[in-house]
Amino acid sequence: MYTPGPGQPQQMQPAPEQAVPQPQDKPKAPGKSKNGDVGSFIQQCISLTSYLKELETQSHLIHLNYEGSNFLGVHAFLKDQYEAHLEQFDTLAEFIRSMDYLMPLCGMGLADASPGIQKVTSYKGTEMLAVYYKNLEELGMKCKKLEPIAAKVGAIDIQNYLADLTGQAFKAAWQIKATLRSS
Repeated sequence: MYTPGPGQPQQMQPAPEQAVPQPQDKPKAPGKSKNGDVGSFIQQCISLTSYLKELETQSHLIHLNYEGSNFLGVHAFLKDQYEAHLEQFDTLAEFIRSMDYLMPLCGMGLADASPGIQKVTSYKGTEMLAVYYKNLEELGMKCKKLEPIAAKVGAIDIQNYLADLTGQAFKAAWQIKATLRSS
């Protein structure tokens, strides 16, 4: 708006139109991308979020089904774990969105991005924990492999988060390993 001179009626000035930025195209599958390509990196991050979501479900179901003399401690630990996996999923997904890429729309899309996770096949407490332990170690290794790619594409925020996530995964794996050794 402007202040009119004497004898001129006040007129509204239309606001200039702002272009709405559009999200990036769907990232290419890692096999179709050049090494160090942002799209390939994002696809690997989406795969990692899928793995985290599967770990959340796995740890939650073990939390519900675990039985043993150390039930109270394991039950509380696994509750912390599935809540942590949800937070890890959300944080990594928000980093992906901050780079203007889209996440899958539903669980099926997320499952399609999954690298696969070792499945629990027994209700025996030590066997459930052993499978979860191996999956946590795999999470740590996946993060370690992805961290230098984050550096290469200049995603230092994701690089730092992957380093933290690596530490979280290996710490939880160590705690389960110590529990299994005392069982």
